Amino acid sequence: ICVPAVPVLFKQALENTDMEEGKSVSLRCELTKADATVVWKKGEATLQASAKYEMKQKGTVAELVIHNAEPEDA
Repeated sequence: ICVPAVPVLFKQALENTDMEEGKSVSLRCELTKADATVVWKKGEATLQASAKYEMKQKGTVAELVIHNAEPEDA
């Protein structure tokens, strides 16, 4: 028997977050499936882990931390 894969949905989507220039800001979302692959994008560009962008994932919660936030990160 072939069982179709259940799609991964957002249980809690990203919310607008105020940031303070030069500080770190954390963006989180919750998914319906643990350890699903998450890709963070800014417009069409895929963000890569670096000193600026830190990606974390634990269970169903995915988090993007932006270090040294600037207005261009909006």
